[in-house]
Amino acid sequence: MNDTLESLAQRVQTIEDTAAITQLKIRYLRACDRKQPDVVRSCFTDDAVIDFEGFPVFDDPDPFVALYAEHGCVPNVLDMHHMQNPVIEFTGPDTATGLFDLYFFQIDTAARTLIQLASSYEDSFVRQNGKWLMNRSKSRRLSFLMDEVDAEGVRKVVGLGEQTQTAFGQAAGGQDN
Repeated sequence: MNDTLESLAQRVQTIEDTAAITQLKIRYLRACDRKQPDVVRSCFTDDAVIDFEGFPVFDDPDPFVALYAEHGCVPNVLDMHHMQNPVIEFTGPDTATGLFDLYFFQIDTAARTLIQLASSYEDSFVRQNGKWLMNRSKSRRLSFLMDEVDAEGVRKVVGLGEQTQTAFGQAAGGQDN
């Protein structure tokens, strides 16, 4: 192999940048699980676009983080995000795209619901001041399962394949599911 010092340095930089982007996504998901809205916010650029299926599109991360803090940072909601299958492609020296799969599990002790969700992320990243940040994050559901748990601990499937009106703590308004 006839690698020049310059080509080796570029390959090492690509490995380091891939690790930094992967760590950024992991830091974001861990912060979601640990109810750390400030850390969640720090993962995005100021003009980031956040487009998660089932939610409005945000063209500013602050309202997204405020919604997350209001509904996700409550004691009765326990979230677990499991990222897998990262595919990162560099589109320039300071830009990249990333595809990630997510397995999500939520326990809502107040609503007595369990949610299992698989989704895919399509993200864009930029390096600003030497630090990688997300400037676009798009998520689409691949599968959905929701159970309600009665007072005796018996689970009943109330959502199979698509999100129901009671998903993610949103009241069904008294409708039977």
